[in-house]
This record gives sequence, structure tokens and C-alpha cells, in this order.
Amino acid sequence: MRRSHGTGEFRRGELASCGTGVVFEPGAMVFHPERLHLGDDVYVGHHAILKGYYRGTMRIGAGTWIGQGCFFHSAGDITIGENVGVGPGVMLLTSTHQEAGRGTPILHAPIAFGPIVIEDDADLGVGTIVLPGVTIGRGAQIGAGAVVSTSVEAYAVVAGVPARLLRMRPDGRDS
Repeated sequence: MRRSHGTGEFRRGELASCGTGVVFEPGAMVFHPERLHLGDDVYVGHHAILKGYYRGTMRIGAGTWIGQGCFFHSAGDITIGENVGVGPGVMLLTSTHQEAGRGTPILHAPIAFGPIVIEDDADLGVGTIVLPGVTIGRGAQIGAGAVVSTSVEAYAVVAGVPARLLRMRPDGRDS
């Protein structure tokens, strides 16, 4: 028996907390809004999906910009700091199916959860994918299309599949 996850339509009053100046563009969807906390001046682009889960929490800090068509799944918790840039099409995934036993479809295997933390002033390029259990340090830059499977140090610049260190930003400013 399949059940719907709902439409993703929500009212601000259903959010766990919502700062002032928050913008949700048309088509943005929120699932489990009671698990979503937004700081002041957060922007959520057109058709972004903030998919909460009955047990995970999503916290998005003040001044963060979330591009169009992003998909965040917070079953294992997502914490995004302040003034974070998230390019269009970015995916944050906090769960994965564990290895299934022989004859068991992966779809029916147990699920493992891992939190994602993105610290203040980080920037995630268009189409970045961040996998469960990853922390992206303060001021880090993630190149477009990167798949981030391990944590990234503060002020690191990474890119690729899988994401690899290109250089460090020594003084915390763009180099």
C-alpha cells in the first residue's frame, strides 16, 4: 500500500520558527513544516523542496540564499549557518539505504541517517550534492556539480566527483 507524502503546501504558521523577511518563491514546497526553523531574511527559490521528516530537524540561518530547484532531505538533520549561498539544483541528502542482504532489493534495505552541517559563509555551487554525515566548514566554496562525500575544512575550495581539495583561502576572503 503506497501513501502520499502530501502536496508540500504549507502556511508560515505551521513552521517550527520563521524569522522576519523570509521569502518563499512560488512553487517552493515544505514537508513536515513543524521540523523547519528559519532565521531572518532567508530566501527560498522557485520550486525548491525542503523535505522534512518526522524525526529530523532542518535549521537554516539568517541571510541564507537557497536557489531554485534545490532538494533538501532532513531525515538525519540539516543545519545551515548564516549567510550561506546555495546554488540552484543543490541536493542535501541525510539518509541512505544500507547494504541489502542477498535477494533483498536496496529499496527495502534498512536506512542509515547522517547529519549535514554547513557552517556560516559557505557557498555551494550549482548542482552540488552533499551526502549524509558531511560538515562543510565556514567560508568553504564547493564547485558546481561536486559530490561531497567527506567533510570539508573551513575556507577550503573543493570541486569534482568526488569533491577534492583545490586550494585553501588563507585569509578567509576570496582568493
